[in-house]
Amino acid sequence: MKITGVEAIPLAVPLRESTPPSPWAAATAKQILVRLTTDEGLTGWGECFAYGATLAVASVVEEALAPIVLGQDPTQVAELVDRMHRALMIWGRRGLAMMAVSGVELALWDLCGKTRGVPVYQLLGGRCASRPRVYASLLRYETPAHLRQAVSAALVLGYTAIKLHQIDVESVAAAREVAGDGIELMLDTNCPWTVEEAIRIGRALERFDLRWLEEPVWPPEDYPGLARVRAALRIPLASGENEATVVGIRAIIDAGAADIVQPSVTKVGGILEMKKIATLAAATGVTFVPHSYYYGPGLAATLHVVASTPGVPYLEFPPGELAASILAEPIRARGGAVTVPDRPGLGADPDPEVIARYPYRREAARPFYLT
Repeated sequence: MKITGVEAIPLAVPLRESTPPSPWAAATAKQILVRLTTDEGLTGWGECFAYGATLAVASVVEEALAPIVLGQDPTQVAELVDRMHRALMIWGRRGLAMMAVSGVELALWDLCGKTRGVPVYQLLGGRCASRPRVYASLLRYETPAHLRQAVSAALVLGYTAIKLHQIDVESVAAAREVAGDGIELMLDTNCPWTVEEAIRIGRALERFDLRWLEEPVWPPEDYPGLARVRAALRIPLASGENEATVVGIRAIIDAGAADIVQPSVTKVGGILEMKKIATLAAATGVTFVPHSYYYGPGLAATLHVVASTPGVPYLEFPPGELAASILAEPIRARGGAVTVPDRPGLGADPDPEVIARYPYRREAARPFYLT
């Protein structure tokens, strides 16, 4: 079997309107699918991280990576991934390059599973969990009152663990009041503070019994600074969403900068890198909890990694819904858990009607001008 086509498909499927509103909602209305076709009629689907420079990532897939994989055997995943990594080295070992590699790599795994007629988790060592626990990963909200609404809605859906994205103590206090003591709360601040600010605010947050505090320091790669924060607080520290490759995550662990590492399958380089990181985390006593705020093959790939990896406590899950499901058979959380697809490959083939209905158009990207 040979790969005969490589295509990046940028989409703009919006979130379904919901209450309360969030200023982050528009950013999640971007997706990039990767489609690999073969001479035997099989199609593999992957997903790149898309919330930033959507068309730039799509261009890397089609201009830089397509020539590497076209005509190749898609089941030779490790060899093809190594060639992609080496070819893109000069572009950098994280960011756009690794987002593009990730999408192609996921599509290769999808083809491997379909070729053998088995779900990807079987290729990764077998299934350890059939219904992994999930946590609701909320958007950011403008007021504590809006956050109260969002937490209440997540509780109604059956979530027993909820991650916030606020950056103020008042909102966390409001969330804990609504959730009560029996619900686990996490806080992802997305890198807003200096080391000193993170320590000061982190100490004010300690009374809310957070499961972890995620990425509190700018810049995110200040691992010595994160280590100082970790040493100063009683809250476990989480990091790694914005890193790529096992080497990048190893730098976090070597610096003593995290209790929990959170690689993202659409940024880190794909499933192979995720499994390497899971092994590294297990060997060093660090908890492995992947980042996964996706609705398509990226979510499915993370689910296969989690299902095939012992000791992963949660799967991150977006509690909202898109206006139309990208997947022909959507992945849905029920009762705070999710069922692992047992269809061949990733089990995440897109709905062709949705692809046709929601293309990402260049004119939809608003230009910026100096005035």
